[in-house]
Amino acid sequence: MDVLQTLQALRNELNQHNYNYYVLDNPTISDYEFDLKLKELQELEAKHPEYFDENSPTQRVGGAITKNFETVPHEYRMYSLDNSYSKEDLLDWEKRAQKILGDVPMEYTCELKYDGASISISYENGKLKRAVTRGDGFQGDDVTNNIKTIKAVPIRLKGDFPEKFDIRGEIILPFAGFEKMNQELIEIGETPYANPRNTASGSLKLQDSAEVAKRPLDCLLYSLIGNNLPIKTHFEGLEKARQWGFKVPKQSHLAKNMDEVLDFINYWDKHRHEMPYETDGVVVKINDLHQQDELGYTAKSPRWAIAYKFKAEQVSTKLNSISYQVGRTGAITPVANLEPVQLAGTVVKRASLHNADQIEKLDIRIGDEVFVEKGGEIIPKIIGVDLNKRPQDSEVTKYITHCPECQTELERKEGEANHYCPNFYGCPPQIIGRIQHFITRKAMDIEGLGGETVALLFNNHLVTNYADLYELKKEQIIPLERMAEKSADNMIRGIEKSKEIPFERVLYALGIRYVGETVAKKLAKHYKSIDAIASASLMDLILVDEIGEKIAQSVIEFFDNQENRFIIDRLKHYGVQLEVLATADTTVSDVLLGKTFVVSGVFEKFSRDDLKKAIEDNGGKVGSSISAKTHFVVAGDNMGPAKLEKAKQLNIPVISEDDFIKMINE
Repeated sequence: MDVLQTLQALRNELNQHNYNYYVLDNPTISDYEFDLKLKELQELEAKHPEYFDENSPTQRVGGAITKNFETVPHEYRMYSLDNSYSKEDLLDWEKRAQKILGDVPMEYTCELKYDGASISISYENGKLKRAVTRGDGFQGDDVTNNIKTIKAVPIRLKGDFPEKFDIRGEIILPFAGFEKMNQELIEIGETPYANPRNTASGSLKLQDSAEVAKRPLDCLLYSLIGNNLPIKTHFEGLEKARQWGFKVPKQSHLAKNMDEVLDFINYWDKHRHEMPYETDGVVVKINDLHQQDELGYTAKSPRWAIAYKFKAEQVSTKLNSISYQVGRTGAITPVANLEPVQLAGTVVKRASLHNADQIEKLDIRIGDEVFVEKGGEIIPKIIGVDLNKRPQDSEVTKYITHCPECQTELERKEGEANHYCPNFYGCPPQIIGRIQHFITRKAMDIEGLGGETVALLFNNHLVTNYADLYELKKEQIIPLERMAEKSADNMIRGIEKSKEIPFERVLYALGIRYVGETVAKKLAKHYKSIDAIASASLMDLILVDEIGEKIAQSVIEFFDNQENRFIIDRLKHYGVQLEVLATADTTVSDVLLGKTFVVSGVFEKFSRDDLKKAIEDNGGKVGSSISAKTHFVVAGDNMGPAKLEKAKQLNIPVISEDDFIKMINE
């Protein structure tokens, strides 16, 4: 056997032993024997560097240094899940799905919801190509070097895997490994980590992959993503992933109906503490991939999946005081300052009290013993007061009447839950908050500039609005606290690069009340420029798809303000993108202008996404469900019977893929 064959045989053998140990939990050799073979491979590779292989088992020990993690777009967006907390929530979700799909049988895949850091891993020709964090769902950080150190993640696949696909999962830190890490920190006098989830997430962003390799991270995978995958159901996908070498939790269960789903939830609500990892609920997915395709997505979540969250852990502690925070819109949020207490793996010192109505409803008073839980086990909230322990001299809480930051009298509009500080341009937290929103990743994505630095710039009178950022000079920044020449250079470079950000994100960055990412995209696509939006009437705005009166009124108020107009003029002057660039317009024709289409079924000549793009490229609009506003339904094979019936009831033409092609070619 020649050297290369010996190397390959050793690599294959060690990969199999890794799989047996970390995925199957069934080692077939001792740790000592494994280490001897790994050492033999390392020595052989050192003698023959010409046969280096980045996917060798020896590379799992890490050593690559990543100074800056590259931000890369997800080929397939990573959506978040809607949450449910009761049987009624699940039944309502099932009814919504049934309404779209019609009276067809539905099966469900039930999976435990692991509390870790989401990851998307891409494979090509059976080799790990790239691993990207969830980020904002549209883009994340490339952490490939760190992920390769996790032994449960296969570097090479086996079996009948597709040529190209992504697999989604969760990077977790088992309780045993977490406790061992903390014990080692305590022994050397260091502060222990707060909880396994945050520690797992933080591990992915360590610069030295050798340090990541020392941490006992695990990877549980649960979803295949790609085109033309050799599966028809989600559950089949889990089984295939296991065959290819992935660690897929065995607790996954195929439920024939909602009763079986509820049985699974009830069982794991009692037994979840037996698991070696943190679990906070159950994810329920409609099993049939064609049905998933028919149901599609909302702006944030798939309609075919939902997370059932286990009842939150609850503790009691003393309310020491109430402070009031001012948000970037001027909204006042009361915050409870608590006697520190351990809750769901973290020490809780503060909790939101939401608004004046909530304080009055619960009759919360300083000095009370209060019950605290984590809403969805993430954000602490006060859910009640132990009246038996209330001090006799307690006084009713009086909500503040003036802004705690600028002393302006607060306002509360009819129908609004919150009080607001109306001092839009003079209240420091509002000014800082708007600039902080402007620089975020989903908005202008200004590298080298964080929230704390924005506050530093404001407090040193260098910025009073986001347009001021574009006038900053390096020599103004260097004297600031914690600033050096390199930091200043990075900030100036990041601000300059933000001028390339497309109009729809700039519009979102402006911080117009109620104009989130989706609304900003709609307005940018419809009006094409900031000037066109600024001159639109209330009725013009309301007529734009999905823009209601509340949003339209907020847009009008924003542009009626002379200060806002002045800031926008300055942004134009600095070269910020305030109109849709001609090069970004993918319109092929306007033959479908004014027409709304609903796409349903499986197609031969288009993928569903390509078909939707063709509609939009030719001036049409894609609707998510059939209504009186729908002009055509493009139907493929296996179209949902409910959609077909609704189209007939509303006399909406149902056309084929070929009919559609003729329509755009005319």
